[in-house]
Amino acid sequence: MRRPQWPRLVTPFLASLLVASFAATACGSGEPAVKTALDDDAVTVASFNFPESEVLAELYAQALEGRGILVERELDLGPRELVLPALQRGLVELVPEYAGSALGFFAQTASNDPVITHERLVVALHPRGLVALGAAPAQDRNAFVVDATTADRLHLRSLSDLGSFAPGMTLGGPTECSERRLCLVGLEDVYGLRFEEFIALDAGGPLTLQALNDRTIDIGLLFSSDPAIRADALVELRDDRGLQPAENVTPIVSEVTLERLGPVLADTLNAVSALLRTSDLRAMNAAVASGRTPAAVARAWLEARGFSLAPG
Repeated sequence: MRRPQWPRLVTPFLASLLVASFAATACGSGEPAVKTALDDDAVTVASFNFPESEVLAELYAQALEGRGILVERELDLGPRELVLPALQRGLVELVPEYAGSALGFFAQTASNDPVITHERLVVALHPRGLVALGAAPAQDRNAFVVDATTADRLHLRSLSDLGSFAPGMTLGGPTECSERRLCLVGLEDVYGLRFEEFIALDAGGPLTLQALNDRTIDIGLLFSSDPAIRADALVELRDDRGLQPAENVTPIVSEVTLERLGPVLADTLNAVSALLRTSDLRAMNAAVASGRTPAAVARAWLEARGFSLAPG
């Protein structure tokens, strides 16, 4: 359940291009009504409207700038329902995505296997003029967690370990959890877990974290890149039966842009992805939460890993 946020504001740039694009389509014109992001020398990098996505966009954008490629940024743009159509229309050219969620957007089924999910995403994107580059080991997906004390006391390491304990435990998660395959429905069907109680809270947010800390719930649904899993002595239970789809961070780029810039574009983006781990996402999310900007956090990560960066 990737953070379901609607945009607070559509930037004037994107709003004007979307209107013109839809108008051209409606009129049946063979010529574009406006120039798109594909018509200049820069790569327009977009992000969804939550901080982690902005950090990822900055990672890839700054790495490209370090290779001498001009970059335009359209950050905090909106939800997937806005950003991916903009990518298909050439209004933006590069979006850091999450493989399983991206595949689901195109009405395809993701696997819990990262390789299979990536292969399916490549196939789904090809007729749309888009390319999925190399997937990072880093994932941001649903994570069921317990506090470290409970994990040690009951010897819990995987979701399967909950079998005999679930009837005496309380699960906390978003309201829709009780009806979702990736939440309570899947825990019952795939793992045979029947909890004593379900408490509706928020989607991987502060209410769930607080309920875990004060023992109102025994197990909660967070996101795997949440820094609280590291900072608050929480233990992520391994999804040993593959309920959750693979959600590896995967840059999706316009095929036109890839052809225009050649191997340097793919090589640079793939180099970033190859080094990116879920633990990195947690650390960078924590840094942003403490008040640092996504741009500064991304730059520090890239510098620490030896990437050449543009002066700034």
